[in-house]
Formats: sequence, C-alpha cells, structure tokens
Amino acid sequence: MDPIVVILAVVALMVLLLFFGRPLKIIRLTSFGVIKIVIGALFIFFANVFGAMFGLHIPINLITSAIAGFLGFFGVGALILIHLMILP
Repeated sequence: MDPIVVILAVVALMVLLLFFGRPLKIIRLTSFGVIKIVIGALFIFFANVFGAMFGLHIPINLITSAIAGFLGFFGVGALILIHLMILP
C-alpha cells in the first residue's frame, strides 16, 4: 500500500472518532442511567408485592426509581425506612 493512503486512512479514522466519539459516550451513559432507573422500578415493584402483606406501599415514580436503581437494595431499604418512620 502507498504510505499516502495509509496516512489518509488514519487521519480519516481520527476525524470520524472526533465527531462520533463523544456522542457515543453520551448515549452509553444515558442508556446506563435508564437501565438503572428501570431496575429500580422493578426493585420497588417487588418490595410493594412482598410488602402488601404488611401494608407497605412505595409509589413508583422517577425519583424513587432512581434512588432504588442507583443505590440498589440499600436504596429500597432507605425508602422503606422513610415510609415507616417519616410518613404516617
């Protein structure tokens, strides 16, 4: 191969990564956050199913799903404690 073609190919690849590298990272981070929120909603759903025997109900909305999704079981536990201790 001619060295000019190789250099042009490398430059073209760098230009493509310059334009499309950042949006791909933003899409990846956004999808990661959406997946965490969906997992949090599922955690709260199962907490509501099992907590129905004890009169426990945590509303499923964006804030509570984000707390449960990003903090995991500790977030669900915190939401349950807030429901039991603070709310009447």
